[in-house]
Amino acid sequence: MGTSHTVVDSPLGPLTLRADDGVLSGLYMTDHRHGPAPDTLGPRADDGLAPVREQLAAYFAGELTAFDLPLALHGTAFQERVWAALREIPYGVTTTYGELAAALGSPMASRAVGLANGRNPISIVVPCHRVVGANGSLTGYGGGVARKRALLDLECGAPTL
Repeated sequence: MGTSHTVVDSPLGPLTLRADDGVLSGLYMTDHRHGPAPDTLGPRADDGLAPVREQLAAYFAGELTAFDLPLALHGTAFQERVWAALREIPYGVTTTYGELAAALGSPMASRAVGLANGRNPISIVVPCHRVVGANGSLTGYGGGVARKRALLDLECGAPTL
């Protein structure tokens, strides 16, 4: 099967979904910081990843609060621990980098948690947008702070998308 990608419309603009052997391995927004080089996405398959496309549509419609998808996450052992912890943050809830570091048993590693969070390859589904600064500020987001705000507003019931 190999690597392929599809592009879907969303309220945040086009989303590029990357699949490795039919399993979601990337979800990137336009101008995504740390996004992949276009030549690493594989051929375009417009009908690919149907369950992902369906769950994203339900999420953006406010009908889905937890994704149930197989994922192909590839990172360091620490990054993968952070990304697993991100998936435990409930819909509509935020946490801080420091709180996430403490939950991982490394309370002094908030900067490392922030770096791993920023390298999350599967935005939205692995909800890195739910992590905020210690004072509640919206710190950087791979898809841009405006998109982070829109996702948090969606999850809090604010009709911004």
